[in-house]
Amino acid sequence: MSEAMHVDDVRDLDIIVGVDGSAPAKAALRWAIGQARLTGARLRAIIAWEVPVYHSWGLIPYEDFGAAAGKLLTESVQEALGLVSPPDAVVETVLPGHAAQVLIDASAHAALLVVGSRGHGAFAGTLLGSVSQLCVQHAHCPVVVVRGK
Repeated sequence: MSEAMHVDDVRDLDIIVGVDGSAPAKAALRWAIGQARLTGARLRAIIAWEVPVYHSWGLIPYEDFGAAAGKLLTESVQEALGLVSPPDAVVETVLPGHAAQVLIDASAHAALLVVGSRGHGAFAGTLLGSVSQLCVQHAHCPVVVVRGK
């Protein structure tokens, strides 16, 4: 189940994984599940959401953005787990804010931050996405960037 979280809820032994529903994020989630199982760490899957600039049009109620993010997170975790038994503890967390900043803040008390790479194409595919790049540069713990399809 998704829950509200404050950065203080992250424990020093947690593995944090950023989830956004993309293929690279799902690969990162699968990798983080395996790492949590190997180390006995608690896995905290985090999805961040922001109100789009066009929200002032009033087409979508504000509360629906968080709910939609939570649904996407739960679906991604269930898909990644498949038939495999989960690590001892998997916590789903939905937070408002820019994805990179939310993950960087959470990394202050984590053992490891795992993110997916969002590169595109042959040359650009070798580059990191903006969120993963910001996390690598500013996280307070080691960062693993997982490329995936």
